Amino acid sequence: MRAWAVVETGKPLQEIELPTPVPTGKQVLLEVTHAGVCHSDLHIWEGEYDLGSRGKMKLSDRGVKLPLAMGHETVGRVLSWGPEADGQGLEVGQTRIVFPWVGCGTCARCRAEEDNMCANGRSLGVFQNGGYATHILVPEPRHLVDPGNLDLALAATYACSGITVYSAINKLMPMDADDPILLIGAGGLGLQAIAVLKAMGHRRIVSVDIGAEKLEAAKAAGATDTVDARGDNVSAKLVEVCGGPVMAVVDLVNGSATARFAFDALGKGGKLVQVGLFGGELSLPLPLMAMRAVTVQGSYVGNPKELRALVKIAQGGSLPGIPITREPFPQADSALMRLRAGQVTGRIVLTADAV
Repeated sequence: MRAWAVVETGKPLQEIELPTPVPTGKQVLLEVTHAGVCHSDLHIWEGEYDLGSRGKMKLSDRGVKLPLAMGHETVGRVLSWGPEADGQGLEVGQTRIVFPWVGCGTCARCRAEEDNMCANGRSLGVFQNGGYATHILVPEPRHLVDPGNLDLALAATYACSGITVYSAINKLMPMDADDPILLIGAGGLGLQAIAVLKAMGHRRIVSVDIGAEKLEAAKAAGATDTVDARGDNVSAKLVEVCGGPVMAVVDLVNGSATARFAFDALGKGGKLVQVGLFGGELSLPLPLMAMRAVTVQGSYVGNPKELRALVKIAQGGSLPGIPITREPFPQADSALMRLRAGQVTGRIVLTADAV
């Protein structure tokens, strides 16, 4: 098989040949047709995460090995499967969304379909080859979801940006539909979060970013308010726009600056859900944590149950699409660099059409 892989961290992706996997056990082999280019891929490409005063967390220390075909927003066609997957509804040629956040497959969390919380994560596109390739090997049939009549490029994004924001938003619920929910970041995740909130019937959506173009895209997607996070006193701006201290924030950037102004804007009993991996750290005033009874909670992608639920919502027609730019797989490196430069509105999705 061909892959557009990280061969050396921080260097251009290379087109390489790898052995085409032969599925065993419950494994399913798919031919990749679509693969989203996600901001998380940049951290993998860079080879590290910024932990603030604790230094850097190297991907190699977590067991990531190169060369690696990234890509965790994947749609493909079923080609073959191992003998233990017989009788589970598979047919050659089926188109399926791939759930990538797989674990060991045997622990209590994996068997409860909370694979993303497995202590021994084996995520596709991170610890195993993912969708930046002509083929992908999926651990078992339950990690495949039928997209139905959905646009396949858009459907691919539900495997990461879709379930990531869906899972994070659900951590804030229930809320009154007219209470403001603050979304920090108006990139692919931010626009997807607006779409999910609209599908859930939420009416007050406040989008925060530092680029006029992204804020305009957020407004076009359905944000009721936008806030430019450049300059000083961002927390005060957020409180003013929301009509008082903020009760619900999803930080899709999650850098030192965004975490700080989000925390400072929280009202009594408010909740900050941290999603992004931009990096840094947050120093918390401990007495205020107790006196204001605030919650700071991390949210890591989503699980197969959430992917199925989100796809069902999308199939019902109530989930708006986000802007999608299609590029052929050989353009994977240039697509990644455009994302790194902040030149992408919505999502770039690699397609096999021109491969």
